Amino acid sequence: MTASSSPAAGSAGASGAYVAVRDRLHDYFDRTAHDAWVQLTSDAPVSRVRATVRAGRDEMRATLLSWLPRDLSGLRLLDAGCGTGALAVEAARRGAEVVGIDLSPGLAAIAEERAPAELRGRLTFLAGDMLSPDLGSFDHVVAMDSLIHYPAAEIARALQLLAERTRRSIVFTFAPRTPLLAALHAAGKLFPRSDRSPMIAPVRHRSLEARLRAHAHWVPGRDQRIQRGFYTSHALEWVRR
Repeated sequence: MTASSSPAAGSAGASGAYVAVRDRLHDYFDRTAHDAWVQLTSDAPVSRVRATVRAGRDEMRATLLSWLPRDLSGLRLLDAGCGTGALAVEAARRGAEVVGIDLSPGLAAIAEERAPAELRGRLTFLAGDMLSPDLGSFDHVVAMDSLIHYPAAEIARALQLLAERTRRSIVFTFAPRTPLLAALHAAGKLFPRSDRSPMIAPVRHRSLEARLRAHAHWVPGRDQRIQRGFYTSHALEWVRR
């Protein structure tokens, strides 16, 4: 059964810095860029710049899904930052009970509208904060490009909060700190506003991985960087020991 009601807006344990970025992202995705993201995640024609972002996101989604068990029957999965629901739908096809949550009520509503009728019993879409404890516990958590706007310390803190209610694995992405990524984002300022990406915080891979290795009960697993034109993102798997 799908749902549109949201959990509490607060996130126990989240820092003021996290909340400040979260609130700016809410404004961006629910107001400034809502229509552009609905178009990007559909089959509608897009600009050349956004076509590379679409291709990169498609490849990243497939990568993260490949790191989850093929059979997810009986397992509960959180799609943290679900957008319009493409990953959540694929996880539900494998049998998972999926909760998809997004800061944007508008995108969560689109996700609900696009959900195939035969899967709606396994899909719940909500608008709110992915760190809300009201969401309950999960076997797996996926955070595709929903943490790329935060610095390493905030990513590590968010993952720690998610880990407290995750039984098996967390797969997520971050924006890698590379000269190419910096150049691409600088070049992006030359494009029309509709083609510009929201604020992204490049993170050093080894620095983030070191923070994750400091956790006593979780260890880093697989990692994969994907670059397609104006899309660059790095996936990491974090697994409970």
